Parts: sequence; structure tokens; C-alpha cells
Amino acid sequence: MQGLEVRGLSKRFGGLTVSENIDFDLRPGDRKALIGPNGAGKSTFANLVTGVLAPSSGTIRFDGQDIRQLNEAQRVRRGIAKTFQITTLFRDLTVRENLRLPILERQRHGYRFLRRADGDVRTEAEVTDLIDQFALGALADRKVADLAYGQQRLVELALTLALKPRVLILDEPAAGVPSSEIHLIVDAIERLPDDLAVLIIEHDMELVFRVARQIIVLVQGRILTEGTPDAIAADAKVRELYLGGSHD
Repeated sequence: MQGLEVRGLSKRFGGLTVSENIDFDLRPGDRKALIGPNGAGKSTFANLVTGVLAPSSGTIRFDGQDIRQLNEAQRVRRGIAKTFQITTLFRDLTVRENLRLPILERQRHGYRFLRRADGDVRTEAEVTDLIDQFALGALADRKVADLAYGQQRLVELALTLALKPRVLILDEPAAGVPSSEIHLIVDAIERLPDDLAVLIIEHDMELVFRVARQIIVLVQGRILTEGTPDAIAADAKVRELYLGGSHD
């Protein structure tokens, strides 16, 4: 199978089970969201998939290959990336300079950016493409420290895309973003490449219901249900446990 395949995934810390028997698929082009109350195990699941944590049992396969023995960096090189918790912006550099870094790292040039790297035509073409994709043209030569928070999150997303992932995990992309800037995140997600497999872990239900095509509900480390946004919104048990009534 192309993409990510998880079967029977469990994680225990001593006598505490935080993920239990999770089955999950993420194929090219998917737009799935993982929701659930605080403590449901959403971040643990993301950390298991990305290699931050090792599972107690179960399998994780990517394009049919078992990747449980790969560490986080090796999984990034295979094409599995997670935003926002592991991405660090250099606040005193411009947006353009920040975007150059992961491209050079991917090309194994390391920190060659300390010399002027803008002579590399291919690198600069990639930087320009990212700036265009995320509508960052007006911000490209401004320092990150001078950007609004929502704009900084856009730059973080662009940085992760520079790694050329095939599976992208968005870990709470709207966290801390003012409501007036949420549309920036939604627009950016909608502009992601069509063949990219995307999993969104998010508390902001407005964002989830706008961008996800399938929603997975996690409760106490187990999958309660999975379905389309309309099916999840109409599910009485989900409404009682998590949505808190109705979703308009």
C-alpha cells in the first residue's frame, strides 16, 4: 500500500495505556483530522508515527515498509514530517532566509547559508515557489520577528513543505493564532499539494470541519469512530463527549 499504514498500535508507560490498538491509514491526497478531548492521546499518536516515541506493540508501515526501527530524522528523510512542534524559526532572519535553510539541509549543504546561498539557482527557485505557494511575497524580506503570529505559522508550514514530505502531520496549526488570522491557516492548508497526505490534529472545530474530508475521534487512547465531517457532526456520542452539543 502507498502511504502510511498503522495496525494494532499501542503505547504503555508502565501500567498506563495511552494508545490502544489503533488502526489507521493515510493515503496520498487524504485530508484527515484527529480530534478528541485533552488527554485523549492525539499527540502521543503523532509522536509514535514520527518516531519520537517507540510503540509498545503494533506495526507502522510506510509504502509497505516497516519503519518502526527508524528514528525521527530518518522518517523525515523518508517523507514523514510534522509541523509546529519541531519547527524552529530564526526570528532575526528574513522569511526568505528561513525558507532557504531546510532546502539546503535537504540538499545536505548544512549551514552553507552563512555564506550567501542566493547564487544557487535551483535553491532560490524553490524558495520563490514556496513564497508564491503561501502568498508570502509581501513578507519575504521582512524579519520573522516582525510578523504577526498567524504569519509566523504560515512560514513554519512553508519550512516543513521545503522538506518535500509525502505525509504531513499538522499538530495544532491554529494553536495561539488569533481568530482574525485563522483564515491564513485554512487557506494555506487548502493550497497544499493534491497528492500530499495530510493529518490535522486540532482543537479548533471550525478549522477541522472546513478542511478535513475524514475525521477520526480519539477517546482515552482508542478510536471511537471515523467518518465524514457530516457524519461526525451528526453522531450523538461524539456530540456528547466532545462537540458539546451541535455543530453549525
